[in-house]
Amino acid sequence: MNHNKLSLLAAIAAFAMLASQSAFAQKKYDTGATDSDIKIGNVEAYSGPASAYGVIGKTEDAYFKMINDTGGINGRKINFISYDDGYSPPKTVEQIRKLIESDEVFLVFNALGTPTQTAVQKYHNAKKVPQLFLATGASKWNDPKEFPWTMGFQPSYRVEARIFAKYILKNKPDAKVAIFYANDDFGKDYVAGIKEIFGDKASQLIVAEESYETTEPSIDSHIVKLKGTGADVFVNISTPKFAAQAIKKIAELEWKPMHVMTDVSISIGAVMKPAGFEASEGVLSATYLKDASDPQWKDDEGMKKFMAFADKYMPGANVADSNLVYGYAAAQTMVQVLKQSGDNLTRENVMKQAASLKDFAPDTLVPGITITTSTTDFAPIEQLKMMQFKGGKWELFGDIISAETGG
Repeated sequence: MNHNKLSLLAAIAAFAMLASQSAFAQKKYDTGATDSDIKIGNVEAYSGPASAYGVIGKTEDAYFKMINDTGGINGRKINFISYDDGYSPPKTVEQIRKLIESDEVFLVFNALGTPTQTAVQKYHNAKKVPQLFLATGASKWNDPKEFPWTMGFQPSYRVEARIFAKYILKNKPDAKVAIFYANDDFGKDYVAGIKEIFGDKASQLIVAEESYETTEPSIDSHIVKLKGTGADVFVNISTPKFAAQAIKKIAELEWKPMHVMTDVSISIGAVMKPAGFEASEGVLSATYLKDASDPQWKDDEGMKKFMAFADKYMPGANVADSNLVYGYAAAQTMVQVLKQSGDNLTRENVMKQAASLKDFAPDTLVPGITITTSTTDFAPIEQLKMMQFKGGKWELFGDIISAETGG
């Protein structure tokens, strides 16, 4: 009996040892991930021409601190290393190399800027280090075939343009459309998106395409020319300074087209106020983020969580700055991907998890807009809600519009 008991105990002990060994064996790590922490890299424009975006990196740092304070992710703390690249591509190359080769980060998350991230995209993909959830609206980040280690985050310029085109087709099917755009990748991406939705009707709907250079001091002459075309829809694809000039000039000319403007220029402080609230009345745009300064969200559960986070981890921060709700949503999505990765913290698995998000809804996204990705679709957010500028603020209206052709 005793002998049998001993054999049984020995068998149980051996089984337990095997079980713990196999559990241990299931943990998989690449550089930058261990039992205790996950090293995440980032480059941000804390200085230079785009320094207003620096608050994104600060928000993400604060969000990860909150996660660490509540036990981390599957017991691991996030070690967030963020460098300043001054929005300068050569500096970006230097900082990304430092993150990957010296700091040995697991991945780079939400790095900012189209020209800066273009400069390191090939390097990331050659090194097979995730360039994940980039803070740039270029549509080229959605190319899983050519660049399987790169993924954007926010809706791309082309996604937004498609949504505007759908709105125009539905509400003004016989529109005479004048497109005013920046003569660069940003502007051209929008024009392409509009034409994708207009399809065969593009040549009859678009009565004018007028581009401007960012070096021009004033764009007034372009607006005068476009009014002369008899267009009744004005699509304004310009950066804040020129968007404000366009709004002002249209009002001076007493031209009353349906005015649709890119969300790059929806800042009330930087665009609508300088252009004049009266002149800005009725301008249309679209969004995917809640505005923390808008009282309509005060009882919203997601916004309550965001406000509690801001109070504790970013006291004194300007919550009206949309960069905060943006950084929060991006960081929350990154945490979700790491949670899904479990104990398989390989770079390959993280990209696999990033490409298998299904209807994930960060707290600061407009209700109904969710994040969905797949191995063939690296564009996390492809829905927007239209809004109109009324009485000094933006008002959301209508249904969520998705960017798919025919969808």
